[in-house]
Amino acid sequence: MAFFSHELQKKLARSLVTKSRPLYVQYYITARCNHYCEQCNIVYAQADAPEMNIRQIRAMAENLAEIGVCIVLLIGGEPFVRRDLPEIIKAFVDNGIHVRMQTNGLASRAAMRACIEAGGHDISISLDSLDTSTQDTINGMPHSFERTLKAVAMVSELFPQGGQGFFGTVLMPRNLEHLAAVVEFATRIGWWVSLVPCHVTTPDQPRGFRSFDDDGVCAFPRDKLPRLRQVLDELKVLRRGGKHLYDCDEYLDDIYRFLAEEPTRWRRRNHGVCDSPNLYFAIEPNGNIQPCCDYKIGRDFPVHAPDFVRSYRSGEIHEAISPFTATCPGCMYGSYPEITLTARFLRPMFHRMSLFNRGCGLSRPFAEPELRQLAAEIMAGFHGEGRS
Repeated sequence: MAFFSHELQKKLARSLVTKSRPLYVQYYITARCNHYCEQCNIVYAQADAPEMNIRQIRAMAENLAEIGVCIVLLIGGEPFVRRDLPEIIKAFVDNGIHVRMQTNGLASRAAMRACIEAGGHDISISLDSLDTSTQDTINGMPHSFERTLKAVAMVSELFPQGGQGFFGTVLMPRNLEHLAAVVEFATRIGWWVSLVPCHVTTPDQPRGFRSFDDDGVCAFPRDKLPRLRQVLDELKVLRRGGKHLYDCDEYLDDIYRFLAEEPTRWRRRNHGVCDSPNLYFAIEPNGNIQPCCDYKIGRDFPVHAPDFVRSYRSGEIHEAISPFTATCPGCMYGSYPEITLTARFLRPMFHRMSLFNRGCGLSRPFAEPELRQLAAEIMAGFHGEGRS
C-alpha cells in the first residue's frame, strides 16, 4: 500500500511544484518529556511556552488546512503526556491533514488505541540502537529500550492494514556502528528508518533542539570522520538493495558535510536559504509559528488566530521569518532538507515519488519477546562481522 492516499499525493505534488503551499508542519504540542536525551535541548527551549487548549487547536487545524498543509508531525517533548492527544489528532484528520504521531515509547495501550480510532495511522518511534545499554544511555532513561519494543509490538498489533511505522534514529558517535543493524531490524518488521544527526551549539548561542554537548558525546572527532563517511556510504548500498532507509543519497552526503563542519548543499538551489515558511514551518506549544525548531522570530503569529491565514497569504509572516532563514548557517533536521531536496532536485524527487507510490505497510503483528529475539540475533550478526 502507498504511503499516502491518492488525494494526499496530489496535494503533495501541488506543494512541491508551486513551492508556495506548506506541505509539512511540525507542531510541538508539549515541552513535557519523560526522557533526558543526550542530544536534545527542546524541553528547556520550550519551557516557557504554555500549551494550547483543544478549542485553539481545532481553530489552528482549520487555518492550516486553509493554507494547504498536507502533513502535521505531532512532536514534543513526549506527545503522549497529553491526555487530549486523540482529540488533537481528530482535529487535524477532520480537516483532511495527514497526522504522524511520535513517541519515545511512553504510550499506553489505551492511549494508542484511542489515537488510532481518531485517525492516527502513521507513527515515528525513537530507536537509536538495538543494544539495550546504548539506547538507554542516549535517551537518559533506564528501560527505554524495553519500552520501545513494547510500543513497537503494540503498534504492530493495533494499527490497521496499511499503517506506517518509522524509527527516528539519531546519528552520533555512540551509535555509529549500530545504524545498519537498526535499518535491518526495521526492514524485517516492515518499518522505516530516518536518520537525524546530532546538532550542537554553545550556551551563548542557544538554539531550540541543539545540545550544548557538555560531555562531548555528540560531536564527531576529526579522527572518526573517515569512518562516518564509510558508514554513510554503506547505508546507501543497503537502501539501494531494498533495505528500509527513508533518506536519499543527497541527504546522507549532507549529513557528512554537516558533521564535518563543511558547507551543506541542500539549500544551494534556493539562494542558500531553506524553504521555510513556503514548504514547512514549526509551531510552538502555545501556537506561535516559527521558522523551525531552532529559532523564535520574536513576534506573535498564533496559528489559531482568526487573522493567521491573512497574515500568511499577505507575506507578513514570510517577511518576519526571512531574516532568520537568510542568516541561518544551516541544519540537518531530517524533514526540512529532505523536503527541499525533493522539491528542487530531480533525483531525490523521483526517488521520493517512487517510494510514496510503492509504500510498505506494517508487515504483521509482532510480540515483544519476538522483537527482542530478533534484535538480539541481528546485533549478534553484526558483532560477528567485527562491529561493536
